[in-house]
Amino acid sequence: MITLKSQREIELLKQAGNIVYRTHQYLKPYIKEGITTKELDQLAEDFIRSQDATPSFKGYEGFPGTICASINDEVVHGIPGKRKLKNGDIISIDIGACYKGYHGDSAWTYPVGEISDDLKQLLKDTEKALFIGLDQIKPGNRIGDIGAAIEEYAESCHLGVVKELVGHGVGTNVHEDPEVPNYGKRGTGPLLREGMVIAVEPMLNLGEEDIYLMDNDWTIKTDDGLPSAHFEHTVVVTKDGYQILTGE
Repeated sequence: MITLKSQREIELLKQAGNIVYRTHQYLKPYIKEGITTKELDQLAEDFIRSQDATPSFKGYEGFPGTICASINDEVVHGIPGKRKLKNGDIISIDIGACYKGYHGDSAWTYPVGEISDDLKQLLKDTEKALFIGLDQIKPGNRIGDIGAAIEEYAESCHLGVVKELVGHGVGTNVHEDPEVPNYGKRGTGPLLREGMVIAVEPMLNLGEEDIYLMDNDWTIKTDDGLPSAHFEHTVVVTKDGYQILTGE
């Protein structure tokens, strides 16, 4: 069931989203060669808890980390551990925080040191795809308009669109209705209405769209071993467009 959020709820979601945004900003200086994903995870958890919030993902359906830390060909749900970042890697960090019962959710993909031109373009195009999708958000448009815009742009960049993983509603649960695919047909899907809160999160691959689940039952990787990028914002539908909740 899709719920419309009250102004009080939107204010709490905005505070949760801002904590997520500030956690990303706090981590950025630490994202460099030699640090482990577990160290990044601990930094994120300590920061989130210092803001009177709790990590949304830790313990969620058994997930062991505060952040999802997905490197190179890992699309999503990378489990933090002893792996050290290397110069030339990219890392997608997905962060959720719960503040007074309401969640914020945002992912961003970061370069580690100096990365290749292909990877720079992948990050640039995936981030642009996010904002192209967000530009479709206003009352009267539909969820399919978001996915269609993302898919059209991704295909123009010759990137693979992951179809098994989608965006979602956000509220008192970190994942709520509706699903927000990164592909689709314009004019289809649930109607966007003022007060809806959704996370839009394109996951685009440098190669083909095909993915597989690793033996840890969490981490998803590209089938062809080529890198993937992931950018996500939580937004609220306003009377004339949208407002990003996981920003400044």
